Amino acid sequence: MMTIKILKNGKMLVGTVSAVSMLAGSFLAAPVALAAEQPSIDAKAAFVIEDETDKVLVNQNGEEALGIASMTKMLSIYLILEAIKDGKLSWDKEVRPSGYAFDISQNYNLSNVPLRQDSTYSVKELYQAALIYSSNGATIALAETLAGSEPKFVDMMKAKLDEWGIGNYEIYNATGLTNSFLGGQIYPGSSASDYNKMTARGIAAVANHLIDDYPEVLETTSIPEMKFQEGTSDEIVMRNWNLMLPGNAYYREGVDGLKTGTTDEAGASFTGTVTENGMRIITVVIGADESTKRFTETGRLMDYAFSNFEKKTLVSKGDSVATEAPIPVAKGKQKEVGLVYNEDLVVVAEKGVKDIATTTTFTAAKDILNENGVIEAPIEKGTEVGSVAVTMEGDQLGYLNGETSENVKVAAAKTVEKANIFVRAGRVVGDFFGNVWKTITDFVGGFFD
Repeated sequence: MMTIKILKNGKMLVGTVSAVSMLAGSFLAAPVALAAEQPSIDAKAAFVIEDETDKVLVNQNGEEALGIASMTKMLSIYLILEAIKDGKLSWDKEVRPSGYAFDISQNYNLSNVPLRQDSTYSVKELYQAALIYSSNGATIALAETLAGSEPKFVDMMKAKLDEWGIGNYEIYNATGLTNSFLGGQIYPGSSASDYNKMTARGIAAVANHLIDDYPEVLETTSIPEMKFQEGTSDEIVMRNWNLMLPGNAYYREGVDGLKTGTTDEAGASFTGTVTENGMRIITVVIGADESTKRFTETGRLMDYAFSNFEKKTLVSKGDSVATEAPIPVAKGKQKEVGLVYNEDLVVVAEKGVKDIATTTTFTAAKDILNENGVIEAPIEKGTEVGSVAVTMEGDQLGYLNGETSENVKVAAAKTVEKANIFVRAGRVVGDFFGNVWKTITDFVGGFFD
């Protein structure tokens, strides 16, 4: 027998059920606290999440803001992809580099493809150069094309981080270079010694948004080698700095991204992603002291994650939300309606660990509430009415956004038609006299207290 604790309307309800019924999907269940000892990574920080559930699997100093170098470009590329989706940019738009972007592109102590001021380049070409070869000049050209200037683009970057709820960051440019490399073209109010910083958790969140919202980015980040300006005098072979891709010394099957970063301040860093046995993870290593160590340590993180964890579907779409009481419905033929899952409830569990108690919290969807904050009839069966978040008892690492899982969508279990005016009027009268009677009995009862 196991105890299920259910958080409902601020009250904790406790019940006991058998393990069999839990596994059958009658009740929410979740894995116990992580028992496998996470590896000690030889870097300033390390972080691992499972991509679908955002479950944190490793957190080593994940809350300290550290230099992120060119991992910055994941955020820059997100904004470019968002602009393309919104119609503000197109892949074939021709870009003529500014003097600033040109000057940066000519610094071959940095990662760059050669740009010319008397030539134009498509957004697609610059995008590929930024992702595959971490080209700084190409990234600046993209930023200026979208925002008009790099400082205005930085404002967009900061606004996006704020929108996502990512804090504890310093962002000064689109590339991740230390400001001293930018020839005086620095963000207003910053100094030449400033450089971009984020936490390992924050970088994992940026990578998570990028992969979830624009999975097509992996088609480019997985390319080991490509020629820039092929067939011209400016042709250059862009070899991906990610040495875990095919043909490299640290190749690992299933790795298809994501972004490296190296500066003196940040050390050797890498955000990786890999899929094995139907589970995708995102890894972050910040501040390794050797360029290759970021890949060996990433490999250790990947080994740990896949050796110790697996995805498990606890409840299937259409199953009853047994841990939540029916929700009230205003003006309906029925006063309440049960809930069913509108998608599978998936968790990441340690291999071989039994299910234990969980706490669930239901949140109604704001767009279906009336002016009184109540769901109102009519409601069709299958209408999405809100979501359920799950907290795993004893879990020490939690999820990317905190202690609770990503919300799982829930729907009305059946249709509730609108009651006619006579039924609704009768309820009003009944409620009135019920309240009057309660007031009288409370008043009389007060004499005997």
